[in-house]
Amino acid sequence: MTAQPLVQIRDLKKRFDLSGNFLEQLRFRNGRFVRHQEFVHAINGVNLDVQKGEALCVVGESGCGKSTVARTVMGLLSPSEGEIHYGGQRIDDMEGKSVLPYRQKMQMIFQNPYASLNPRMTIQQTLEEPIKFHHPNWSKTEIRDKVHEVMHSVGIDPDWGTRFGHEFSGGQRQRIAIARALAVDPEFIVADEPISALDVSIQAQVLNLMMDAQEDRGLTYLFITHDLSVVEHFGTRVAVMYLGTVCELADTKTLFDTPRHPYTQALLSAIPRLEDDRPNHIRLHGEVSTPVHLPSGCVFHGRCPYANDRCKQEVPQLIATDGGAQVACHAVEEGRL
Repeated sequence: MTAQPLVQIRDLKKRFDLSGNFLEQLRFRNGRFVRHQEFVHAINGVNLDVQKGEALCVVGESGCGKSTVARTVMGLLSPSEGEIHYGGQRIDDMEGKSVLPYRQKMQMIFQNPYASLNPRMTIQQTLEEPIKFHHPNWSKTEIRDKVHEVMHSVGIDPDWGTRFGHEFSGGQRQRIAIARALAVDPEFIVADEPISALDVSIQAQVLNLMMDAQEDRGLTYLFITHDLSVVEHFGTRVAVMYLGTVCELADTKTLFDTPRHPYTQALLSAIPRLEDDRPNHIRLHGEVSTPVHLPSGCVFHGRCPYANDRCKQEVPQLIATDGGAQVACHAVEEGRL
């Protein structure tokens, strides 16, 4: 019997209204006024379980809904439909003080270290703020000791505390952002492309720091990225997203060795490799659909070489395959692929 997931995402949907206010929605057609509404369908029925202690990577091209999933899980966006559970407790409908314990257990590392640190606060103040908020009864000495401890754990000199964010490089700022997330001893960290704004030479350092923190503190990660080489190095399991839906979910080795979904195969074929026996680069044809005008049926059918009439009409569900992966593809289900 498998243990209960730490985080459960059930039938998650998120729409953003593009229509403006009521007056802006009115259109004059055929001699009468009609109301016209348009939405960005950012997430369309995502189901994910994050097991305690793992690093679940969510990958996909820009605009596929990865970051929206991250922000919705963290409560920065409210879902249009669906539920989010943490440790068996539904949290997406919580308000006020009842959500505070979960705010402490769940922390986020943002993509851009140049924008996520307050330019008016010193590093010491930045790291003290979440500790003071979640532990209002702690003394100044306890707070200072905790700040020094997390600074040491991410390789920052505590003497830097009097300086401001603009005095540091991107890699140093991201270490500070990681220290801020660790300051309240969370269990679960959502990392939204935390290394994409950094130089390649610094990316490995920050990744290794996050892996060390996971081992030392027993952390669980939901790691958002579009860099597949990072996933291979860091991830326990991988969820591949396309246009707001999960099209494949598997453990890292299975996904990289035997990708089943046509979109995953195309993604992995684009990674530069040195081996001679690697498959040729798969070129996808057809137009990329937009999340405003979602295609019917499988969202990938317009670019899929295996699509048939069923793919154009019926939305595929995630089904388990022999290799232990879950794939949302009619061609795989019917044995055509």
